[in-house]
Amino acid sequence: MNAKSAYIGEPPPPRFNMARYCLEAAARATPDKVALIVVSDAHAPAAAAEQWTYQQLDEAVRRTAAGLRQLGLQPGARLMIRMGNTSDYALMFFGAIAAGAVPLPSSAQLTEEEADFLLVDSGAQLLAMSDDLAIAPPPGVQILGPADMAALRVAEPADYIDTAADDPAFLVYTSGTTGRPKGVLHAQRSAWGRRSMYHDWYGIHPDDVMLHAGAFNWTYTLGVGLTDPWANGATTVLYNGPRDVTVWPMLLEKFRATLFAAVPGLYRQVLKYNDLRDFDLSSLRHGLTAGEALSVALLEQWRAVTGKELYEALGMSECSTYISSSPQVPVKPGSPGKAQAGRCVAALPVDRDAGDEPLPPGEMGLLAVHRSDPGLMLGYWNRPDEEELVYRGDWFIGGDLAHFDADGYLIYHGRNDDVMNAMGYRVSPLEVEHCLSQHPAVAEVAVTELRVRDEVCVIAAFVVPRDPDEPDGLDAAPLLAYAHAHLAAYKCPREIIFIDALPRTANGKVLRRELAQWRRQDSC
Repeated sequence: MNAKSAYIGEPPPPRFNMARYCLEAAARATPDKVALIVVSDAHAPAAAAEQWTYQQLDEAVRRTAAGLRQLGLQPGARLMIRMGNTSDYALMFFGAIAAGAVPLPSSAQLTEEEADFLLVDSGAQLLAMSDDLAIAPPPGVQILGPADMAALRVAEPADYIDTAADDPAFLVYTSGTTGRPKGVLHAQRSAWGRRSMYHDWYGIHPDDVMLHAGAFNWTYTLGVGLTDPWANGATTVLYNGPRDVTVWPMLLEKFRATLFAAVPGLYRQVLKYNDLRDFDLSSLRHGLTAGEALSVALLEQWRAVTGKELYEALGMSECSTYISSSPQVPVKPGSPGKAQAGRCVAALPVDRDAGDEPLPPGEMGLLAVHRSDPGLMLGYWNRPDEEELVYRGDWFIGGDLAHFDADGYLIYHGRNDDVMNAMGYRVSPLEVEHCLSQHPAVAEVAVTELRVRDEVCVIAAFVVPRDPDEPDGLDAAPLLAYAHAHLAAYKCPREIIFIDALPRTANGKVLRRELAQWRRQDSC
């Protein structure tokens, strides 16, 4: 824990553009070096993959910026991206930032209903989308299809716009306690705020090849998979082929990856469905993991099978990662690590009335980051009421419970609210409950996480049926189908449990954690 009262790392320059920071220096110093490799067929030769050098990437991003300006997109205007893991996605994201616009990266898993909400809530003027994810946007939103995006890159390259470090850069949506996704607006300086990770998580250098298993809509992928490797002149490998857990060791070997980033759940699957002894992983220095807690058992299994280390990080959409282990910060099993260099992180009293003085080592409290951290968001998009809830004096509180031990390692105790974690994605139970409550067979519903076996949790819905005597009154299949029709796949419950009544407090509040405990007792 940093005992100082504020961020003590190097501050960002007053004038700072995130896209320029990531691409311009490498394009000048190593123009012919491969910056991005996009793999569609894991079984094809490495040379068959799509490749972009730093010079090509820099030019395409600046051409995209020029094309967006010609369309009339003004600095600060929002542009929503709805595509898979393609180079078009990366070019549109960084091209918009280079033009001073504010891209909104969205998940390819979102339903049309969910995508419409983001478009309306963000006030996006443009929607860049692939043909397979085409939707009919609200009135006033201009569509950019694949051909339109290619046409943008015909424009004469523009210079990166001159932005201030505190100017908006991009907007991401995350689940909140209100049940509706909320926009997290990040500043241009957010890329500078990631510099603490270079040494205190990755140990990254220009010769590295980063293979990331995530999707572009996620800040984990945008940051660890693109922003940070490019800011360090390294190479990124991304996969956009069919979902298949057996491709990852194949890609590690084929592209001689030195760093691999994924959520713990994927590491677990890679170990379960592959014999890693069949692959040459000698180039891999270590793995990186974030998004959900890394169990000691999984850490030990990875070490035993690969002989490599696995470095964990803890963060949030509002500030990315700020706690981690690394080649310089030895792994302590059961802890995600220490506060990264320069960060000001503390555990504050859970009771707001107890003040904002950091707690001493050993005392559990709410994990907080000092608001002077350059990686911290500008704010929630049009949600001033929610911002009031997350700031306490000079501290931003993300809702995680933790304590620091005597050596400065953080021990994580879970969430202080009901927000769930589904394969690294934050999911509000209220959002899932709102969806299922619209089904005619549902009288009441409460959603929570269930631990179904060691290290594996799933989203479960506890349903009070409207009429249990009806033939379909206790049939889970229609409810699961309804959820998949209205929610992204990662938000959908994996289990429907029918009950007579929901447990509530004297004031009528649903006790979600009691539901989870009741289910565990019932299954014993």
